[in-house]
Amino acid sequence: MNIKKILPILLLLTSFNFYAQGERMKEKREQIKALKVAFFTTELDLTANESEKFWPIYNRFDDKQFEIRHTKIKAYMSRMNNDALDTMSDKDAAILLNQIENADEEVFLLRKKFIKDLKPILPAVKILKLRKSEENFNRKLLHQYRDRTPKKE
Repeated sequence: MNIKKILPILLLLTSFNFYAQGERMKEKREQIKALKVAFFTTELDLTANESEKFWPIYNRFDDKQFEIRHTKIKAYMSRMNNDALDTMSDKDAAILLNQIENADEEVFLLRKKFIKDLKPILPAVKILKLRKSEENFNRKLLHQYRDRTPKKE
């Protein structure tokens, strides 16, 4: 077979594979969101009025936080594998460290704005419960993931 005929077929198959991976990730994220909504609703005991105002703000915050963590921070961390760190110059390491600090600060400022936006909607006790519920949810999700992942021997 001619390479000119094979190449477009390979590119098409590869693009389907990347699309499928993106769809699976999106589907998993939606499943996690649904579990989070159920968990927080139970934990926070939101009134109908609170819930109506809370969820749009929370969803915007969660989406932006996800974007920061999975685009910026994940990109920085991928550059920090052991081989790369051993060969990285001090100048490059300083630049990378600065980028990580900036991304961390961006997440911090986002959370600070989120809490400020919640104060007129939720009492302080429920905002604290939300923080605790987020930690509990993440811990529970991590335990479920660990329990489902087969152990390597």
